[in-house]
Amino acid sequence: MESTQGDTRRIALDAMGGDLGSAEVVSALRLALDEFPDLCPVTILGDEAELGPLLDQAKLSAHPKVTLHHTAEVITMGDEVMTAIKRKRDSSMLKAIELVKEGAARAVVSTGNTKILVSAGTLKLRTLAGIERPALAPVIPREGGHFILIDAGANPEAKSMHLVHNAILGSHYARMELGIEKPRVGLLTIGTEEGKGNSLINDTHEHLKALGDLVHYVGPVEGFQVFFDHVDVIVCDGFTGNICLKSWESLSKFFRNELKAQMLSSPLRRLGGMMARGAFTGLRHRIQPERYGGAPLLGLRGTVLKAHGSANRYALMNALGDASEFIRVDRTSRIEADIDRANKILRPEPVDVSEL
Repeated sequence: MESTQGDTRRIALDAMGGDLGSAEVVSALRLALDEFPDLCPVTILGDEAELGPLLDQAKLSAHPKVTLHHTAEVITMGDEVMTAIKRKRDSSMLKAIELVKEGAARAVVSTGNTKILVSAGTLKLRTLAGIERPALAPVIPREGGHFILIDAGANPEAKSMHLVHNAILGSHYARMELGIEKPRVGLLTIGTEEGKGNSLINDTHEHLKALGDLVHYVGPVEGFQVFFDHVDVIVCDGFTGNICLKSWESLSKFFRNELKAQMLSSPLRRLGGMMARGAFTGLRHRIQPERYGGAPLLGLRGTVLKAHGSANRYALMNALGDASEFIRVDRTSRIEADIDRANKILRPEPVDVSEL
């Protein structure tokens, strides 16, 4: 196993804490190395006694891009945030974040406790200049392509400026991930008419309009517009976004299961299903959450990718590929410049971010 010294273009992979266990994480690492020839080097963190044999079995123990970092503790889904951060400092999640903080890695990939990952990432890595809160930004399929949902759960009690920052972060991410030079940004609400929504939505709407060409804001969007070709970035608070994300995930699973049940309900439908197998396979791959890996926690001084707790090897493989792309395409300076410009437009007087 190689040393991490002198190699900061590295991914810190938290192998503990996921629902499917460390074996699934090691399998994902094997797949990622095969799928992405330019994958950045990976430090996998966890119990050496557990991970060592798994790495041997996957023929990764001597791989030039793989390093094992032993940690003695595991953060569970039931742990309290501050208790875990203070008492489980030798956990795979916190050590992965520490590697980024120390400059020994540039990105973290974890399936662990979301609250603790967001809190620890924010406390240890800090936000980019001018940004008040980080935001989770998953990629979700829609008619004719994909859109970025931001925030999907990092900041449930958002203020208007948080949503403005989300719009800027989401725009930059859409340029990188979706290849859209001028992404359309919409604000999720209950109606597209002026004044339709609560005070948070109305204030944010006015702020986004005031930004001019800094963000390509196309206005409010309603729920029934979300999965059609209306916008490329949907901005919302973390409470609303988390409900949207989990509703989409459950609906996609329901749809796949219901379609399978209907196709198997009679001999005639089975025959029809066999004839349309290619179309059904394409649809399944299009809507399954595993295809989109992890949701990045945007706005931090370092990349943190949160994969679902039940993420399988294919989802984690894609998360590792995304992390590697984040490392190669560093937009930090451009994001900070846009955030600074937005803050000056909306807040002419200097603001102490630490007091917010």
